[in-house]
Amino acid sequence: MQEEERTQQPDPAAPPRRHWGMFIAGLLAMLIGLGILGFYGGRKLYREYRKHRLCLENAVIAIPELRIRAPVMEGTEQSVLSQAAGHFPGTGDTGSGNYCIAAHSSILYKEYFNRLKDAQEGTQIELYDVEKHCYHYTVSQTMIVEPNEVWVLGDFGDDRITLITCTDDGSQRLVVVGMLDRE
Repeated sequence: MQEEERTQQPDPAAPPRRHWGMFIAGLLAMLIGLGILGFYGGRKLYREYRKHRLCLENAVIAIPELRIRAPVMEGTEQSVLSQAAGHFPGTGDTGSGNYCIAAHSSILYKEYFNRLKDAQEGTQIELYDVEKHCYHYTVSQTMIVEPNEVWVLGDFGDDRITLITCTDDGSQRLVVVGMLDRE
């Protein structure tokens, strides 16, 4: 009988059963966390790759001071703005007229113009055409307009770039105008 009692007593060097349960739960939580990080990290890498490809194939708007760099595709419909910034058809061309671009500033959609609200007079804007020739603009004004105020898209008889995005609450539009630098 004494021999049976000895074999049934737990080994004092072995961790208790609940430690194994906690170890397995912790390991499982770590694996789930790594899976989630891997998913979102992979998604972020894919988005950056896609952005890079679009920048190679299209015009590009860049505001280095604000860390803005976005491909510019033709059109402003949702299918375009879900991928890139969009050039308003019928407005200027790169380096001439009023070249108007719209992009989202939202964490729900493409966030290309999130930092546009920090633009100030004197901020430098770079616009690269498809051949990657660079046009330099300097911000001359910023304003808030109502969504129906499309006069900002008009031809003003000069060479400018007009950048448009939603205000933080989405009820109005932030407009940033840059004048072409003459070299």
